[in-house]
Amino acid sequence: MNMNENNEEVQEVDMNHLIKIRREKLEELQTNGRNPFEITKYERTHTAGEIKNDFTNLEEKDVSVAGRIIAKRIMGKASFCTIQDCDEKIQSYVSINDLGEDAYKEFKTYDIGDIIGIKGFVFKTKTEEISVHAKEVKLLTKSLRPLPEKFHGLKDPDLRYRQRYTDLIVNPEVKKTFEIRSKIIREMRNFLDSKGYIEVETPILNTIAGGATAKPFVTHHNALDIDMYLRIAPELYLKRLIVGGFNKVYEIGRLFRNEGMDLKHNPEFTSMELYSAYDDYNDMMDITEEMVATIAKNILGTTKINYQGTEIDLTPSWKRISMIDAIKEVTGVDFNKINTDEEAIKLAEERKLTVEDIKRTRGNIINMFFEEYVEETLIQPTFICDYPVEVSPLTKRKPSDPRLTERFEVFIGGREYGNAYSELNDPIDQYERFKKQVEAREAGDEEANMMDEDFVQALEIGLPPTGGLGMGVDRLIMLLTDSASIRDVLLFPTMKPINNI
Repeated sequence: MNMNENNEEVQEVDMNHLIKIRREKLEELQTNGRNPFEITKYERTHTAGEIKNDFTNLEEKDVSVAGRIIAKRIMGKASFCTIQDCDEKIQSYVSINDLGEDAYKEFKTYDIGDIIGIKGFVFKTKTEEISVHAKEVKLLTKSLRPLPEKFHGLKDPDLRYRQRYTDLIVNPEVKKTFEIRSKIIREMRNFLDSKGYIEVETPILNTIAGGATAKPFVTHHNALDIDMYLRIAPELYLKRLIVGGFNKVYEIGRLFRNEGMDLKHNPEFTSMELYSAYDDYNDMMDITEEMVATIAKNILGTTKINYQGTEIDLTPSWKRISMIDAIKEVTGVDFNKINTDEEAIKLAEERKLTVEDIKRTRGNIINMFFEEYVEETLIQPTFICDYPVEVSPLTKRKPSDPRLTERFEVFIGGREYGNAYSELNDPIDQYERFKKQVEAREAGDEEANMMDEDFVQALEIGLPPTGGLGMGVDRLIMLLTDSASIRDVLLFPTMKPINNI
């Protein structure tokens, strides 16, 4: 047995011993008719933050607070404890003279992690710390499992993500991130509502996985006896609503993609998609940069931020450049002069890029060059425009070059944050593109779109010229909270189960 294994075994023995002691304390309380788990309600008058922020008006006034014990100092007949509630920490002075001998004796048995209620008056100690002078202390919940050792806290990322409840207690800055997350989503809604968009909800369980290029999760509906898919995008439903007469719609919600996990990807994530009748992808660029800048300004007070040590300026207007021109800027290769699949394949092979059999076309290779050489260089906000039609099955072609589409993706800090189109509304073209996607799927491309004949029928009814935008909400939150990993902005990221959790 190595030293690490030995230490882990000792820690497990110590933990079991501590849990045993806490359970014995609970049993004694229950035997004496003081079971904290029978308490259903506790009246609070203030939070810790409210007391600290309004001390001038609350000094010497009676208050009632509640929270988790995070520190204790027992000093004979008088003690101090610190509790942490929803927004702050506050100290309490507890003495035998105020509580009485029996209540004070019980208080001394309370453990770090126990949740208590305190009634008393507000004062300042000799060291000028705002505190509550306790007249009554009541155990509301007995903590049966110790928190991580206070000087080291919970630092292991894997354990933090698995035990987010503990992470939030011992790492207060984590809670701040998720408070900002909530504000960002609220600001996004406020912005879109102010622009006349209507928030809607579309199905999460789909009979066809469509609206994006991704591998879906498959489930089974027992009553209908059919396989169904967790949605990979709400796009096709939202565009049906534009057909039906809505002018501007959006949805913020969870999407599910059965793909790999890394710093930027989680199998389930939050996305915002919007669609606006009679607009195109240029209008989508305008609303993207205005929305992101407005959210940053309202949440952070500035549009100039620092992300992982890099200064980024979110102030509009952002750079706009075609994919082909961006490739030329970085590599010197000009795909405007490469007009056949054979020329493109030869160029890829010269660069030692592996081209899959189902992607041996000029358009796919243009996209490959961009991902290989350009994407990571896009640090300041940049709209990459005019994607090849092969990688844009739902997008309107450019009138000036039908091999390309009126599509953009927005990149910040070397990663993609949003995807937008002038939406394809030609049902004949759409049907033919779906057929090519089906062929690719049958050839082994698990991410290719499926045929959606009902959506084609909707287009036959008539979709007006429409602009659409999809944005990764989690990535935007990562950017605005300076978080390195998507797991840092998801309360409960997807984790592989382990036996001892």
